[in-house]
Amino acid sequence: MIQKKLVAAMAAVTLSSVAFSVSANDVQALDSVTVIGSGEAARSLPGSAYYVGNEQLTTEATTDINQVMKTVPGVYIMEEDGLGLRPNIGIRAAAPERSSNITLMEDGVLIAPAPYSNPAAYYFPTAMRMHSIDILKGAPLLRYGPQTVGGVVNLVSTPIPDHHSGRAMFMLSDEGSFDTHAYYGGKEGGFGYLLETVQRNNEGFKDIDRSGRDSGFEIQDYVGKLSWEDERNKVLFKFQRSFEDSNETYAGLTDADFRRDENRRYGLTSIDNMDNDHTGVNLSHTFKWSDSFSSNVTLYHNEFNRNWFKFNNTGNLIDAANNGDANAQAVLDGTQDYAGLQYKNNNREYDSYGAQLNFNWLVGAHDFNFGVRQHFDETDRFQPVDTYDQINGQLVYQGTNASTVSGGDNRLEEAQALSMWITDNFQVTERLLLSASLRMEDVETKERRYTDPSRSEVVEGSRIDNDYREFLPGISATYDLTDNWQVLAGYHEGMIPLSAGSTDGDKPGLSDNYELGLRFQQGVFYSEAIGFYSDFSNFVEQCSVASPCSNGNDSGSFSVGGAKVKGLELQVGTLFTAGNFLIPVDLSYTYTDAETTSGDEYVSGQDLQNIPENIFSARIGLEHSSGWNNYAVAKYIDETCVSIGCNDTNSRFDRTDALFTMDLISRYQFSGGPEVFVKVENVFDRQEIIARQPFGARPNIERTVYAGVIVDF
Repeated sequence: MIQKKLVAAMAAVTLSSVAFSVSANDVQALDSVTVIGSGEAARSLPGSAYYVGNEQLTTEATTDINQVMKTVPGVYIMEEDGLGLRPNIGIRAAAPERSSNITLMEDGVLIAPAPYSNPAAYYFPTAMRMHSIDILKGAPLLRYGPQTVGGVVNLVSTPIPDHHSGRAMFMLSDEGSFDTHAYYGGKEGGFGYLLETVQRNNEGFKDIDRSGRDSGFEIQDYVGKLSWEDERNKVLFKFQRSFEDSNETYAGLTDADFRRDENRRYGLTSIDNMDNDHTGVNLSHTFKWSDSFSSNVTLYHNEFNRNWFKFNNTGNLIDAANNGDANAQAVLDGTQDYAGLQYKNNNREYDSYGAQLNFNWLVGAHDFNFGVRQHFDETDRFQPVDTYDQINGQLVYQGTNASTVSGGDNRLEEAQALSMWITDNFQVTERLLLSASLRMEDVETKERRYTDPSRSEVVEGSRIDNDYREFLPGISATYDLTDNWQVLAGYHEGMIPLSAGSTDGDKPGLSDNYELGLRFQQGVFYSEAIGFYSDFSNFVEQCSVASPCSNGNDSGSFSVGGAKVKGLELQVGTLFTAGNFLIPVDLSYTYTDAETTSGDEYVSGQDLQNIPENIFSARIGLEHSSGWNNYAVAKYIDETCVSIGCNDTNSRFDRTDALFTMDLISRYQFSGGPEVFVKVENVFDRQEIIARQPFGARPNIERTVYAGVIVDF
């Protein structure tokens, strides 16, 4: 009751979707909500951060968020479908499975379908409509949450233009894809508006056995914004609606089949399909009470409905075939009949909503932020199974169990969380900036499993409830040694919340996180080296069918025990000149050592899963005053454990392959006219086993050529 009254009180103050702190002078500049806002800001924060600007997103003709995030130090990517439909993003000590261990936001609002009860991000905003991306690590991330171990990714949407204007981008590829991104908007007096859409059609790059169906997808995404502002107020309303229909599967290949043809898909998966839709509504108000005091208050609501219809037992067949079972291989090949193939309707409805309030107060050398968020989310699963027989290589429908669905396929999971925070950026001296943070998370979760579709009776023993409260402190600082050299240091306690399948008394993942770094900047040259260390008293994994936990569970959470993750992030950026040419260069490298330290099931020194040891990227440009610009983007990722302790085994099935790829982009801006571009992704056509999850070996995209045009109007 107290929490419901709190939501009502916050709504009564005003309505908003702003989820971050804003200084009083920023009231006029909030058409999109940022956490960092610029590369210069990222390089001066009292904690590690990275900013992906609109220039990089536009230059690289970004359609796959994975490829952009590979250029960010401290970020781990586990590709799944090769097209970026279901990103798996991790940061530092937070492993990448379904991006469930990091805080995902769009314009400062939690965007994962159910951030507390089911944090796996089966929905991810369309990368093509993003204006920039903020990545925040270290102690300052305690301002956000709930996942506070590794970092925050805030996707910043297209801002409302200052003048009536628009842009249209059209791009096609030799793989049969056609993408469109268009928007138009402007401001008149105190009012502003934006209309935007992304339309994507892709035939995919995999060939399905004995099927004329493609392996691609269709996406439609629509956004509308309205704003009003005066000297003291800024109101921003945002509405988003998207649809996806993708012929995507959980199934990969056996290793032998992968080495023969990386782009093959088994005929058993020919009817696999993901159908989803997402609706998001935000309404924000920022009020400038005085020159030194401002407030933001937020209401947000996101709904996500999905049905991933797919073959349920592919993993067992692939594992058996990998171990030499000729009958399993014949079933996969379609040369052996098989009765009773199970195809599950992974049908779920997610609902996430909340209210949050933040005050910013400038007092002398102190910049205070303090606020509160009340959040609710739930996941409703009703997942009937259809049965097919494979006869002469074709799938023949036999029936469904819709009237008898029970247990794990018929369950409701809920969470509510009260979060509070206070931060203080204190400019102690001209050279010393000290930042202190304290976050509180009070979380309640519950799960109910039902015996029948009408949900008239709960499965005996399936009532699961849990609640926990954690206080998370943090402190960080920067000190300017000279005008060019700066040192930074920080500590914070991080938390990975438990999903709704946790039982009474289970504790969230907790870690002590440290970082120490050195920055140097002189003119156009910038470099940064940051060491990080995370010590887990309780390393928690989120379990799902897509990413089972180390104990094999595919729901709830699993505590591995103690663990430590340490590493080093390096980045260097500069700009060379040669006659009429500019040559921008950006390099990044991440080294990570992640292993267990204690636990009931694992001895010390076993490598953690899905955290690679070495990651490297290089972005090099050749820009000419004529408007003809060329770029190369190279990316490398080490082979990676797919299960804990692969360093103690000799099985090739416990690891992915190392992967090096390069993309080339050439762009030409006509004077007073459109810009045209050509992009070649994966120039050397290298395809490796980039993942073994959910089931089997999975490839990155093959060499693909894109051509496009951008028209401003």
